[in-house]
Order: sequence, then structure tokens, then C-alpha cells
Amino acid sequence: MRTARFRAAFVAVATALLAITGAMTASAAPAVEDTVFAPAADTPVTALVTKLTHSQAASRFRTAGITWSSSGGCSDRYNSTCTSFEQINLTTVQGAETLKRATGCALNITGGTETGHASGTYSHWNGYKLDFSLSTCLGNYIRGTFAYIGGNKWQSGSGNVYYLESNHWDVTYYNCGGC
Repeated sequence: MRTARFRAAFVAVATALLAITGAMTASAAPAVEDTVFAPAADTPVTALVTKLTHSQAASRFRTAGITWSSSGGCSDRYNSTCTSFEQINLTTVQGAETLKRATGCALNITGGTETGHASGTYSHWNGYKLDFSLSTCLGNYIRGTFAYIGGNKWQSGSGNVYYLESNHWDVTYYNCGGC
């Protein structure tokens, strides 16, 4: 008798665990809306991004053969004459690495996450943008490879936007560009 009760309890617990872990078929499990993955229509959804330190990003750029410079010769995030990578998104660094591999061009970063750039969600400060020095190699690659979308802007197949400003390329990395 005790064995039968133990067996029934064991089956009930195992069934509950299977239901909790999702191992049962969808038809056997009750339909439950997951509020984490199905937010209300007016709830903003943001993706988690991996942030790097200046040192981590600089090491990756150095390894990829990407150089950087600043008018102030510094890397202080709070000084607009510096070029900082503090709090840059990993996907932005990977995007620059992808661009370097794809173009074979010399790339020199002149703007990172330092103060002094325009604000916004996809801004330099928030780690989404880099500025690159102008070069014939880079300009020819961008104009010849990416889709022109108007207003001195080109868009890569992965969705990143390359904007030709007066003295540099301002690049918004929404993703790593196919890394």
C-alpha cells in the first residue's frame, strides 16, 4: 500500500516537473501568456547589450589593425577632445572589425563614446556609433557596396548606416554587420 502511494506521488511530481520545464506537449500544457516575452503594445522593448571598457575595445581594435586618434590625444569619456571607447557596445566593435575585414582599408577611428556628439538612443554616448577618418578606399567601398538611402547615407545589408559628414564617416552599428 505504501509503495502504491509513493508511486502515485512520484508520478504526480514528475508530471508537474515536466509541465514546468515545458517537456510536455503544447496541447497538454495550459496556455499562459508570458509577460516577459509578450509585453503590452505600449511597453518599450530594449535589447540587452554587452558593454566594453576602453581597454577591452582598444585591445580588439589593435588586434584587428584599426587605429584611433583624438584631437586631445586622450581617452577620457567626459572630454569632447578625446576619443573614448568606454561603454561601447560589443556589436559596435565587432561591426568595425567586420568593416576592416570586408574592406581591407586602413581604418582610423576619430570618435567613440566621448561626450560632445548628438544625443539619442543610437548615439555615440550609448555605444552605437563610431566616426572614421575619410579615405578613398573606405569611401569607394561604402558607395560601391551599400545601398544609397539619401542624404549622404548608405545602408549595409545588415542595416548599419554610414553617413558621410563633412570630414568623417559617422557609422551607426545596430548589429555586428555579419560577424
